[in-house]
Amino acid sequence: MNANLTADRATFVSHLECSMTGERYDADQLHGLSRVGRPLLVRYDLDAVAANLPRPLLEARATDLWRWRELLPVRHTASIVSLGEIETPLIPIPASGGANVLVKDEGRLPTGSFKARGLVMAVAMARELGVTRIAMPTNGNAGAALAAYASRCGIETVILCPEETPEVNVREIAAQGASVWRVNGQIDECGALVAKGATEGRWFDFSTLKEPYRIEGKKTMGLELAAQFGWSLPNAIFYPTGGGTGLIGMWKAFDELERLGWIGSERPRMYAVQAAGCAPIVRAFEAGLEHAERWEDAHTVAAGIRVPKAVGDFLILRAVRESGGKALAVGDPALLAAVDECARKDGLLLCPEGGATLAAYKEAVRTGEVDADEQVVLFNCATGLKYPLPPADRRLDKAGPIDFDAL
Repeated sequence: MNANLTADRATFVSHLECSMTGERYDADQLHGLSRVGRPLLVRYDLDAVAANLPRPLLEARATDLWRWRELLPVRHTASIVSLGEIETPLIPIPASGGANVLVKDEGRLPTGSFKARGLVMAVAMARELGVTRIAMPTNGNAGAALAAYASRCGIETVILCPEETPEVNVREIAAQGASVWRVNGQIDECGALVAKGATEGRWFDFSTLKEPYRIEGKKTMGLELAAQFGWSLPNAIFYPTGGGTGLIGMWKAFDELERLGWIGSERPRMYAVQAAGCAPIVRAFEAGLEHAERWEDAHTVAAGIRVPKAVGDFLILRAVRESGGKALAVGDPALLAAVDECARKDGLLLCPEGGATLAAYKEAVRTGEVDADEQVVLFNCATGLKYPLPPADRRLDKAGPIDFDAL
């Protein structure tokens, strides 16, 4: 048994804090958004963490998500719900990306996507705080992760999907025990229905950033990167951005690691990558705005970043600007071509959202935004096997003449 899952836990959460006003909230109580309707962030006594967690002790542990327990919110070992959350590998893609490009392949996680990071933490905390029924809107992968973890610990779930959610995702959610419904609208419209049910006391609202703990799970991407890079960081990170929880979480992770004295003050340039058919963060970034207006008529094959309005928009924009990065949009033809090229040349099957990061990187190199000799990490947020693949329907008739030269 992995000792990270069974060890007694020294925990260091001090309070929660409104991401906009800084107002403090008590830890160990169930919270949604802050009083001004913005996400709550978990804060830690980092001086105490530093005193209790020398880096060699961390480095000696098995390299899964739970090795970071002093920087995670779960107080009680019995609250952990796990399906085997590994540290995901960094995969070179020299032929399609270049010599200095690594893909952090989140498709290796339980339920095949990086949503497992956020939902395992959020579900563990829901369990710890006594939640028995949860609802959430999803474009697919988050719902699958929630269904799996909630079913594992006996929490009932209701999940609402936009009509155009890929069939494989809807069936996966249902197979893992959730009550799943298609809705004739976009994900924010599904979220409005979830919010209405929550105000009526039917369930707890697990929408992106409407509870404090998904960020804490997603920030482990940043913690892992620092460890994998020998306690430094890459020059740039390209991240597929819908709700943006992972980008926000990584930015938080880097700050916490610096305050522990484990990394310096240098930061990667953070590139928030969106689809041209749904790019509210890009539009707000280019206009110099702090908040993004809802994107009407959202459309893209990259379902995970088809998010017309994000509650954490200002946190995404803040991280991008503070890092010296940008918000970038790519069209569906470019991201699909990148998926194809990476699979054919480097043998790594990206999801469409991962393809968007590769397409955005290649365009950034072309325009001089990024130098080809800079160390870059692209996030592939899910296994490409979850998405429709091009047909491959050539056949041979074993009884007829075979033209072996044509094979």
